[in-house]
Amino acid sequence: MSPSQIELLSADEQRRTLNRLASQIVESARQVDRLVLIGIHTRGVYLAEGLAQAIAQLEGQPIAWGSLDITFYRDDLDRIGARQPERSRIPQDLSGCTVVLVDDVIFTGRTIRAAMDALNDYGRPAIVRLAVLIDRGNRELPIQPDFVGKVVPTRRSERVEVYFQSVDGHEGVALIRPD
Repeated sequence: MSPSQIELLSADEQRRTLNRLASQIVESARQVDRLVLIGIHTRGVYLAEGLAQAIAQLEGQPIAWGSLDITFYRDDLDRIGARQPERSRIPQDLSGCTVVLVDDVIFTGRTIRAAMDALNDYGRPAIVRLAVLIDRGNRELPIQPDFVGKVVPTRRSERVEVYFQSVDGHEGVALIRPD
């Protein structure tokens, strides 16, 4: 049986949500020149790039952004399976910066816990915030995002898929329900 798919965000809604998140991040930043966006591999990287572009348009200056692979920091590899590590790209020493961790979907909180552990290898940020496009609930750890595009309560058996033009050929967010 094939799973059923429900559109959560259209391409236009995803773009508007990204712009709103960018505005919220700018409003909360003490100094935009000390702001660094770090996308968590894999889909968080595409979201961080889009947020950096949106913030650069708002502020008229480039925003530092990079990527973080958390494979070796995860505590759930036995559940999710082995994966090929990606290369982290951190644009500068993070000491004293406002770092916004960026991920497409927050679920249990374990990915974010691993990302916070991994960040310590790149300096000691002054502030660490979390931005996600979709918060689907079902936390196993007491971790909450600071910036949320959309809250979508889900069942554990469901999945949320985020699509980006650069890799998927289209944009949007879908809820996948098993039949």
